[in-house]
Amino acid sequence: MSRAPRPRPLEVGLVQMAMSESPDENLARAEGFVRDAAGQGARLVVLPELFRSRYFCQSEDARNFDLAEPVPGPSTERLGAVAAELGVTLVASLFERRAPGLYHNTAAVLDGERGYVGKYRKMHIPDDPRYYEKFYFTPGDLGFRTFHTAPAELGVLVCWDQWYPEAARLTALRGAELLIYPTAIGWHPEEKAQYGERQHEAWETMQRSHAIANGCFVVAVNRVGFEPDPAGDGGIEFWGRSFIAAPDGRVLVRAPGDAEAVIVERVDLNDMESFRVGWPFLRDRRIDAYSEISERFIGPENG
Repeated sequence: MSRAPRPRPLEVGLVQMAMSESPDENLARAEGFVRDAAGQGARLVVLPELFRSRYFCQSEDARNFDLAEPVPGPSTERLGAVAAELGVTLVASLFERRAPGLYHNTAAVLDGERGYVGKYRKMHIPDDPRYYEKFYFTPGDLGFRTFHTAPAELGVLVCWDQWYPEAARLTALRGAELLIYPTAIGWHPEEKAQYGERQHEAWETMQRSHAIANGCFVVAVNRVGFEPDPAGDGGIEFWGRSFIAAPDGRVLVRAPGDAEAVIVERVDLNDMESFRVGWPFLRDRRIDAYSEISERFIGPENG
C-alpha cells in the first residue's frame, strides 16, 4: 500500500498593486509590498506585469521606450538585494532593453541569496485596442522555461501567455510545480457592463483549466485600479482578482477586485502527486498523434 507523500508546504505571496506615473515610486512601493509578504511568511513572492510603470501599451508612443532597462540590470540588482536580505524568491516583470531597437516583456527570477537566476521573455504578444504590445515588444526567443529555485520548480509565463494551453503544457512538461503569470488585464470601462463579467470568468476559467490539465498550481497576479489612456479619453480598469488555483482547479485564494492587496497563501506542493495519480492526464497523452499541433490551422483543404 502506497503512502501519501510528506507535505511540502510553501507560502506564496501575491502582490496586487495600483501603479502611479513614477517608476521610482512604483519600485519603492513594490519593495515595501515584498517586505510585507515576507513578514507574513511568504517564501515566494510574485509582482504584477510591468509593475514599474503604468501600463504604457495603451498607446503607441516612442517616448515610452525610455522606461526600458537591461535584464539583469538596475531593478534586478535592487530587488535581488531585497530577496537576499529577506530570504525569498521573487518573480519580477520588467520592460527589457536588449539592444538599441530591440525590447522584450520579460520576467526575472531572483532566488534569495543566489540572486538573479534567469529570465523568461513573453512569447505571445497581443495587439488589441489599448493593448498595443506589438509596437513595443519582440516575441520571446528563450522558449518555455522552468527555473529551479529554493522553494520550488517555477514555470514563469506572462499575461497573454495565459490563453495558450500549449504554453502551459510545455512549461509543465519541463517540471514546473507552479505556473506563474504576472498580469495586466482589465476592462474597457465602456464595455464593462456588457462584457465585463464574462471576460473575467473566461480569464480565470482558462487558467484554472491549466492547473487541472497539468496537475500543478497556477499563480496569477494582476494589477488593479483605473489607468487613463494617455492618447485618448478612455483607459483600462484593471480588475485585480489575483488568485491561486490548486491542481484540481479550486481557487484557493482570490484578491479583491477594487483594492491593492498583499496576500500570502500556503500550498502543499506534494498535492500534485495525489492529483496526478487520480487524474493521470500526463500518462494518457497520445504524443504519437499530436504532430499536427504545430500547424497554424487544419481545415477541410488539408484533408
